[in-house]
Amino acid sequence: MLQNSNETIVLPSFELTMVAADTQEATSVQLNQLLNQSHQGLILYFYPKDNTQGCSIQAMDFSHHKAKLESLGFYILGVSRDGIKSHQNFINKKALSIDLISDTDEKLCQYYDVIKEKKMYGKTHLGVVRSTFVYNKNGEMIGSFRDVKAKEHVDKILDFIENQAH
Repeated sequence: MLQNSNETIVLPSFELTMVAADTQEATSVQLNQLLNQSHQGLILYFYPKDNTQGCSIQAMDFSHHKAKLESLGFYILGVSRDGIKSHQNFINKKALSIDLISDTDEKLCQYYDVIKEKKMYGKTHLGVVRSTFVYNKNGEMIGSFRDVKAKEHVDKILDFIENQAH
C-alpha cells in the first residue's frame, strides 16, 4: 500500500451519478454535498469492477465497518466505471450498505488519476488501480492510499482515521 500524505487533490465539484444502497435509486450528486452531510469527512474509494472477488471483499468490508466509520463521522463512497444497473446488482447480490458512484465516462477516475496500465494474464490493459482518498470536513485531503490490496485495507483506513483524531 502506498500512502502519500503529501498528495493534495481538491474535491471536484462536477455532477456525479450515485446509486444509493438503501433505495438503489440513481441520483445526481456532488461530492461537496455528501461531505456537508458528514460530521467529520468523506472516504472516497475507487475499485476496478463490480462483482469481482477483490472488489466484493472490499465493498463488503466497507459495508461491515460502515457503522464504525459513520460513528467517527465519515461518509463512505465507492467509485467504479460500472453503470447504474451493475451497481444495483452489486448492492443486491452482496447486501452492500454503502453508496456507489457510477463513473462510466471515467471523469472522476481520470481526475484522481487512478486509471493505469495493468497486466492480467500476460496482456496489458488500462484499468482502475484500487485507491482510497480521505477528506476532512473542510474538504482538505488528509490521506491518499494508492495501489492497495482489498483484504485488510478497510482496517488500515479505520486505523488511519482513528489516529487522525489524536
